[in-house]
Amino acid sequence: MIRHLQPQTFLPQASLIPTPKPSKNPNPVPKSISNSLRPTLNSPNYPSLSHHPSTSADPGLLFREKVLYLETHLNVDSQKALHQNPDFRSCPLSSLKSVEGCLSSMGIERSAQGRILDMYPQLLTVDPHSALYPIFDFLLTEVRIPFPDIRKSIIRCPRLLVSHLDCQLRPALKFLTELGFSGRSSITCQTTVLLVSSVQFTLLPKIEYLQSLGLSYEEVVNMVIRSPGLLTFSINNNYKPKVDFFLEEMKRDVGELKKFPQYFSFSLEGKIKPRHRLLVEHGFSLPLREMLKVSDGEFNARLIEMRLGFAEGSWV
Repeated sequence: MIRHLQPQTFLPQASLIPTPKPSKNPNPVPKSISNSLRPTLNSPNYPSLSHHPSTSADPGLLFREKVLYLETHLNVDSQKALHQNPDFRSCPLSSLKSVEGCLSSMGIERSAQGRILDMYPQLLTVDPHSALYPIFDFLLTEVRIPFPDIRKSIIRCPRLLVSHLDCQLRPALKFLTELGFSGRSSITCQTTVLLVSSVQFTLLPKIEYLQSLGLSYEEVVNMVIRSPGLLTFSINNNYKPKVDFFLEEMKRDVGELKKFPQYFSFSLEGKIKPRHRLLVEHGFSLPLREMLKVSDGEFNARLIEMRLGFAEGSWV
């Protein structure tokens, strides 16, 4: 007797594998990050850092996939990245995406990320939890930069992300705070660039140079608090040639620099020299602020006004 076997339905093998339960928190925030940052990092818009492996395990294909992602997604020069950071060759794509996710969580858009990573390719392979989040935590809790301004600080000075926290950033903050950058004059997103400057080799020499002009320490401090950019200018390329022209050609008193320290922020060849020579040519003189702060159109109008006044005998 022939038995009729009932047809059996075979399930695909993959369906026999239990589906893992998704993690409740796939992107945990380091405990060091302040509470003000946590809502942003845990928001639904925070990019997932999970790694989706390529369909092929071929190392060459994986490497090309990573290079393609770097060049087309972030617009980073892959050759430069490989030259300056050889570790990029062996790191997984998930490492790159974790860095991208970290920067995104700070509000840094993709175009800015590309510029930052192209400038500092060593960031491509860092662990965000040990290398980047501590920097952001420092800016938030110690420098007290508001969270919305963190993006501005980093875009203005990406070097913050590759500066050593204990050897560079904290000593600079301590020095600047003691110098007078506190209270209403505290470090902001516009002056965090000062934090990447060496106290011994950059900040102190500039203060000492200004003192060498005959200015007291208190006067120099007042100048740099009013015009923090003074601490970013080169002594040889900025201070010395402008001081020489100020004293030898313009025949002015150093006291004017106390009143208008922004003098050093103007181009010597593009603005200071041509405007001074125009004034000298017509026998006129103006305070530094009136000579430099106005636009070219306003300066020319002022010069014409003075010439007309001189011709009528009314200009003093």
